[in-house]
Amino acid sequence: MPGHWSYITLVLYLASLGLYVRFLYAGRRWTGRLATILLALGLGSHYLALLERSHWVHSVPYNDLYGSLSLFGWLLAATYLGLELYYRQRSMGAFVLPCVLVLFIVGTWSSHGLPATHLEQGTMFALHVTLSILAYAAFALAFLLSTVYLLQDHYLRRRGAAGWRCPAMWRFPPLEGLEKMSRGSVRVGLVSLVAGTVLGILWEIRVQHHFLFMDPKVLITLVILALYAGYLWVSRRTGWRGARASLMCALTFLVVIFSYAVVNVYLSQFHRYL
Repeated sequence: MPGHWSYITLVLYLASLGLYVRFLYAGRRWTGRLATILLALGLGSHYLALLERSHWVHSVPYNDLYGSLSLFGWLLAATYLGLELYYRQRSMGAFVLPCVLVLFIVGTWSSHGLPATHLEQGTMFALHVTLSILAYAAFALAFLLSTVYLLQDHYLRRRGAAGWRCPAMWRFPPLEGLEKMSRGSVRVGLVSLVAGTVLGILWEIRVQHHFLFMDPKVLITLVILALYAGYLWVSRRTGWRGARASLMCALTFLVVIFSYAVVNVYLSQFHRYL
């Protein structure tokens, strides 16, 4: 059963989401700051919940698909918090926190964990999994930013700036800012995925004494790297930057979901969950 830190995390995330939504519509500075503080506290308690789960199942906290989902939610929240502090922009919290909550709830209340094998241990393996999920979290954040960009761009084209009657619309980052944040998130994802993949290759060679380069997981990872690298390139081209590049970024995340939910679970011969 989930421990007390899981329930504390749930309360903190819900309170943070409520304040982010309130900030989006009211624009009060203290509301946004309090939302950020509660998110940071939620990250701390979420980390303790992951450790609590680890001690309870006598295994790593990401030892199955559901455990990795909880870690996914934690890294998504951490990546967003870093981006928020760097760009000083809080309006995306109302969109990110629902995703974090879903990942946390499903990952915490849907599984009792599986015992880890002796191969699924060690610093190299832990870094491989953590960096890989961090990459997915960064790509998920880029997806949300690109989706908001497309919605905002569509609204502006249809009604113009004079048609923005909803006060919350004015608190979104400008289109250029959304695109810049999306590119920054993709860069984090690419660096993390490359590092995580290299560590995964080294770990596989060390424990299995070989590496399956034609495994579906390897092939889909190369596809993801190529697509996001292509996005960074075309997003600076005059004919592609803006809505076209954002659409490419959003659609590429569907490949990430396919890799995470289908390839990792059903098609790959590597470890069972990521």
